[in-house]
Amino acid sequence: MSLRTPYDFAVIGGGIVGLATAYAIRSQNPSATLVVLEKESDWAHHQTGHNSGVIHSGIYYKPGSFKARFCRAGNRSMVEFCERNAIPFEICGKVIVATQASELPQLDKLYERGIQNSLRVKRIGADELQEIEPHVAGLAAIRVFDAGIVNYGAVCQTLARLLDASGCVLKLNHKVTALTQRAHQVELIANDTALNARLVINCAGLHCDRVAALSGVDPELKIVPFRGEYFELRAARRHLVKHLIYPVPNPDFPFLGVHFTRMIGGHIEAGPNAVLALAREGYRKTDIDFADLRETLGFSGFRTLARRYWKEGMQEMWRSFSKGAFVRSLQQLIPEITAADLEAAPAGIRAQALKADGSLVDDFHIICNERCLHVCNAPSPAATASLEIGKHIAGLVSGMTSRAA
Repeated sequence: MSLRTPYDFAVIGGGIVGLATAYAIRSQNPSATLVVLEKESDWAHHQTGHNSGVIHSGIYYKPGSFKARFCRAGNRSMVEFCERNAIPFEICGKVIVATQASELPQLDKLYERGIQNSLRVKRIGADELQEIEPHVAGLAAIRVFDAGIVNYGAVCQTLARLLDASGCVLKLNHKVTALTQRAHQVELIANDTALNARLVINCAGLHCDRVAALSGVDPELKIVPFRGEYFELRAARRHLVKHLIYPVPNPDFPFLGVHFTRMIGGHIEAGPNAVLALAREGYRKTDIDFADLRETLGFSGFRTLARRYWKEGMQEMWRSFSKGAFVRSLQQLIPEITAADLEAAPAGIRAQALKADGSLVDDFHIICNERCLHVCNAPSPAATASLEIGKHIAGLVSGMTSRAA
């Protein structure tokens, strides 16, 4: 198998982070040769194509963190990109609702965090909440004005089209199975194709830790997949939701809780719960990959996490198998919701990065060595922040290029 003429850059992964990264690198290096390798037959096939489509504001994230900075800037960048490329979106706003008195202190902390992150937020009482969301029951809420919705699959299709028009090489159905770093280049094997690249950027999402390992890098974390299961409101009940409606998150649990999400196509999703997926691409309860499952269960970090959150985990599993339990969670926000109002909707997978001590890798995590850059954690709000993440990575790549020259 002969090696082809080297590319300047190879990006692994055709989700929104990979495509946005390729787009940023191309914008900064218009004469460079660049290839994007995606193992599936279409773009945005996994996390990007199964997410809720929310343009996040950044209210949840620690001030000064990558998440907070990239999300706030990414919100603006995503809106501008959609406007420039005629991609439908809507800044519909969001309410975070306290339904119990015990949640009010956490609501106040979130409001202060929103102020610290320079967001347009407003603390509202029950009366004002009823004016804007008449079917929601709550003692108080935070109104987040700049949250919105978009179809990130459509964003990816546009990014791919722009990359193709700029002369980039886009390769679907190309799974990278080998990475070998040499003195002046990296050799990649994707299916039966051998490629050379001066620099490689790993944006493989659910498989980012495995791709890093192919190049000899220990990312000191492992991806553990969690499935988020959704229902959809029947069309006749969509009037119950005007904005994005979220509960006050449990500070002791690393997920946001079930909520109501308006989608750009007009339908309303309710969810998700969060249960361990039995495969990294296990979108259905019956999807099991025994190698994936053995790797997860054998990982000390997962076992520590499971011991720490076993009560919450059992509640999530019960809600996964009991529609009634799921409905009761939704009724905390909208009491008039019934089981008859809900239809099953497709699930998504969250690639949760865990360390060996069981701690969650909360912020974006990027590892660089001489010729490879690995995006080893890009959780929500990665889709919102993708264009800014791409710019940041392009800047890192520029420094790597200078050192490797």
